[in-house]
Amino acid sequence: MYLNQHEIKSLLNKSFDDFIDFVNMLPDIRFTASPYGKWSAGQQLDHLTKSIKPVSSALGYPKLTLLYFGTSNTPSRTYEQLVTDYQDVLDNGGKTSRAYQPGVIYPTQRPALIQSFLTQKMKLNNRLSKWSEKDLDKYRLPHPMLGKITVREMMYYLAHHNQHHLAKIQDQELKGHTWQNQLQQLIF
Repeated sequence: MYLNQHEIKSLLNKSFDDFIDFVNMLPDIRFTASPYGKWSAGQQLDHLTKSIKPVSSALGYPKLTLLYFGTSNTPSRTYEQLVTDYQDVLDNGGKTSRAYQPGVIYPTQRPALIQSFLTQKMKLNNRLSKWSEKDLDKYRLPHPMLGKITVREMMYYLAHHNQHHLAKIQDQELKGHTWQNQLQQLIF
């Protein structure tokens, strides 16, 4: 499905809001605990913010500056195709680069992390409003695993990326990764 700017904004907003709603309901211990060596919810939030920040900044640059990354001569992929291509990269060993990896997160950092995440949401929405449909398909931005992709594809990616990490947290919380089991593993 090829999404227009209005549909992209709706998808982005939903992905941000769903993530924050879930993270807000977690007690501090589950916000900061790293189950089975995986990133905690707080670390997932830190990672997402680090991933979004350069994109929201780039959307505010003069378009002349973005010519450094070239322009696209082909139409943007559909949302589904971008998601499939990203999943293929992950399935073939794609890993987060060091710049986007989270550090240790403490409960006291939650309000600041949430505020930073929501600030990036606001910046994306405001800056995306200044882009024409044509320019979303013309200009490209670099992605560490997908290469140079159109701005439209980058917006698809950000929405999917938020959903992808929310699903990871939900899986840790809801599908067998019980905190009692983890506590038993730590004790015994």
